[in-house]
Amino acid sequence: MSIILHGVPIGGGIAIGRAHLLTQSMDDVVHLALDDDEIPAEQARFDIAVRDTRKQLEMLWGTIPENAPAELGAFLSLHIMLLSDPTISREPRELVESQRCNAEWALKLQCDTLVAQFDAIEEDYLRERKHDVLQVIERIFKNLGGHSTELQIAEDLDEDTILVAHDLSPADMVYFKEANVAAFVTDVGGATSHTAILGRSLDLPSVIALHHARELVREEEMIIVDGQQGVLIIDPPVTVLAEYRRRQRNWVEARRKLSSIRKTDAITRDGTPIELLANIELPQDAANVLDSGAVGVGLFRSEFLFLGRDSLPSEDEQYSAYRAVAEAMRGAPVTVRTMDLGADKNPRWLGHGSAENPALGLTGIRLCLAEPLMFRGQLRALLRASCHGKIRILFPMINSLSELKQALAQLEYAKSELREEGLAFEQEVEVGAMIEIPSAALVVGSLLKHVDFLSIGTNDLIQYTLAIDRNDDSVSHLYDPVHPAVLKLISHTIKTATKAGKPVSVCGEMAGDARLTRLLLGMGLRRFSMHPANLLQVKQNVLDAHLDEVGPHAARILRSEDPDKIADLLQQLNAGPGA
Repeated sequence: MSIILHGVPIGGGIAIGRAHLLTQSMDDVVHLALDDDEIPAEQARFDIAVRDTRKQLEMLWGTIPENAPAELGAFLSLHIMLLSDPTISREPRELVESQRCNAEWALKLQCDTLVAQFDAIEEDYLRERKHDVLQVIERIFKNLGGHSTELQIAEDLDEDTILVAHDLSPADMVYFKEANVAAFVTDVGGATSHTAILGRSLDLPSVIALHHARELVREEEMIIVDGQQGVLIIDPPVTVLAEYRRRQRNWVEARRKLSSIRKTDAITRDGTPIELLANIELPQDAANVLDSGAVGVGLFRSEFLFLGRDSLPSEDEQYSAYRAVAEAMRGAPVTVRTMDLGADKNPRWLGHGSAENPALGLTGIRLCLAEPLMFRGQLRALLRASCHGKIRILFPMINSLSELKQALAQLEYAKSELREEGLAFEQEVEVGAMIEIPSAALVVGSLLKHVDFLSIGTNDLIQYTLAIDRNDDSVSHLYDPVHPAVLKLISHTIKTATKAGKPVSVCGEMAGDARLTRLLLGMGLRRFSMHPANLLQVKQNVLDAHLDEVGPHAARILRSEDPDKIADLLQQLNAGPGA
């Protein structure tokens, strides 16, 4: 019987093949009561398991294949670091003593506690770090029981093999990077999980968060993975299989054609140059930016340097990271967003409690201004790195002119400190503000007098404009990028910046959505920043567009406040010449 499951699409394209099930779940844990004289030996057994886990991860880190995604090293380093966290390395051994139980049971108790804490977190990225913790704990469990921690993948897999797992860790990726697989699917994960990030880097069709795929799929069963729509089809009927084989051929041919424009300049048919940039989270992502054909980094989410660690990264650590990206980009611009932390996106070392409504709490530039020493440390690091490339500084979540002026004052303070210390930096480093809040879009004219550029963060702008949490399944269907109110705010921002002679970009998901390329061009956008994987399709749409044609269509869409009519007009726009 054919079954269709829906999840989160991660890798583009379509894979059709035979399932290979990965057995990774932990064995049932038995509770054993210990005598007092048995406790020291049990604690020592736990310590040995932690030590062995560390050695295994360090060995994997040292043997990462040269052609593996750069993210693998960073994520393995995170797992090694997690082993030093007291909640994993110390509290279970304390439970062995207080509960007089075996190490496996103590680790299970601690695991349940950590899972409950992560599930209570509202912020998407931090909540998904639960999977990293579980992956580390699972390795300790296996070492306690003497089981192999290596991913068991047969060496003689057919090239159409599709891996089906409950979860995949960065360590697992080291093993199957060398395996001959066509795609993978998992039960868990989210759009910003490490599994998702690695899936995009591997450029394999993949779908995550399927919930029950591992239970429903049988070994060697024929399955279809649609990494574009986020669909898994188990045991497809002949007609469905034929249709997906046709789609797969079309996708492969489209990719082949797109690869030919990698080095082509992004210029519309009427001769207007368009700037296509890439978004990154880690310094290692710079290689993907260059490979994608992007002309620079439009958004470096620097908060990823601050998350998943026990202490604030030092100024020198940050300087090294920013310098590495600047040098890797060989003079191309690198726009670094200052740390967008706060509320429930709150590292342990920061000490701020979770807010009742995190999205409206102490976050973004508000937190930076509330922690001036921490903020200036980052600004100093960025300024120092500006000597090694074209660094641009971008302030997140600006709400008002007052906030922007305070942020600029902190930047000037950092400059004066560096001058007094005789440290070099680019005196005229460009500074920008993110437009993510409706109030900022409405007063953008006053902000433009004090910055060199703007960047529209459409993800949050949509969320705040429509009062919709895009991570809440019950309302996520209402998250609408082409809602008339959203389009009016974006259009107003672009027009005002253009009139002031200041460049403006879109760096949210809308920039990488090829269905919206023509609309944004027609609204006056000339700078797009997106995930590298989306860049070639957007570039093709740019090459096919003529501004004299898309402009009037976009104007009609902006005049409409009827969602159905907007949908029809958008379809007509994308069906025009060159589409």
